[in-house]
Amino acid sequence: MNLSKRIAAFATAGLLAGATACPALAADAAAGMQKAQVCVVCHGPEGVSGNPAVPSIAAQPAQFIATQLLMYREGRRKDAQMSPFAANLTNTDLNNLAAYFTAQKLTPPAAAVDAAAAEGGARLSQQHNCVQCHGPALLGQQHIPRLAGQQREYLKTQLRGFKAATRFDMDGQMTSAAQPLSDADIDILANYFAGMR
Repeated sequence: MNLSKRIAAFATAGLLAGATACPALAADAAAGMQKAQVCVVCHGPEGVSGNPAVPSIAAQPAQFIATQLLMYREGRRKDAQMSPFAANLTNTDLNNLAAYFTAQKLTPPAAAVDAAAAEGGARLSQQHNCVQCHGPALLGQQHIPRLAGQQREYLKTQLRGFKAATRFDMDGQMTSAAQPLSDADIDILANYFAGMR
């Protein structure tokens, strides 16, 4: 890792320590629910998206949610809707929103995946080490997102962005992991992840 990446990682770690310290003790899911009312316009009721291009945030790891909101607030990630929303969030808001959304039940989108496609997706997720970071059931952990049951088109867009190195990547792991993926691989993986229950 070069010096500028080390400095960026160190600075991000410091910001995260302040934003996500002891979320189980400090977070207020009820306050998060109140703050989340604006989120449902895009992410759907309780964070379950009905829009294939917009991610579901229900049942995502709390640290992942808080981290992504922090990245939007600090300008590391940019989005026309998310950046203005996150700009005024306090660290308490980040933790409260994370506590609320992580506690919601994800109802995955209806996505039929036949046995051959599921086998191909499982093979690719092992081959490209998806399970190493996202967990054996791809439910995410800590600052790493849940992939199982996520919106298919959203997943495709993110994987293509990582491959093109246009998607924000805090530590470069996903950009590196996406490089060997073909367009067909991306389609297979997105279909497989979206179809997981």
